Amino acid sequence: MHPNPQFRSQDRQLFETLIDQIGFGMVFLTTPDGPRVAHTPLLSTGDGAVQFHLARNNALSPHLAGATALVTVNGPDAYVSPRWYADRDTVPTWDYVALEMEGRVRQMDAEGLEAFLHAVIAKHEGRIGGEEWSAGEASEVTWTRLFRGIVGFELEVEAWRPTLKLSQKKSAPERETIAAGQDAQGKGAIATLMRGIA
Repeated sequence: MHPNPQFRSQDRQLFETLIDQIGFGMVFLTTPDGPRVAHTPLLSTGDGAVQFHLARNNALSPHLAGATALVTVNGPDAYVSPRWYADRDTVPTWDYVALEMEGRVRQMDAEGLEAFLHAVIAKHEGRIGGEEWSAGEASEVTWTRLFRGIVGFELEVEAWRPTLKLSQKKSAPERETIAAGQDAQGKGAIATLMRGIA
């Protein structure tokens, strides 16, 4: 998390949107074998918790239940060139959006894991267009094999730590020049965020 308070937000709706739109993150935990990270789909419950699943044989799986862990979601990011500044006597930087969530983890039961999987499948199938695949198309053997190989978890968020570093230290005209530069580089998502934040 960037230390500058100018890059903070208390906008929970923004956090929920970031989790929903990105839908993927990283889970961090220090295990007896050292620090570990797992990459996983994420689903917000809408009431202050985030659900995810890991392979049963993932290095984190046996240690998460009851532990305090960190989950991160990375939003858009982009290099910022000094060529976009009125005064070029400066250095490059990086604008980015990220959310850290810290909290206690509980292991989901089979019913919770099944509900999580169906919700994630429906959400992402609906986004890609065309004829959607449904979990019912998987045979019972395939679905059972999946269940034997994964574990579902839910992190109850106790601390939300967002960073929205979007050139807020620059003047409005400079920020627009930077946003235009990002648009030209194909970084429209971060340009849109830059234009939308005060």
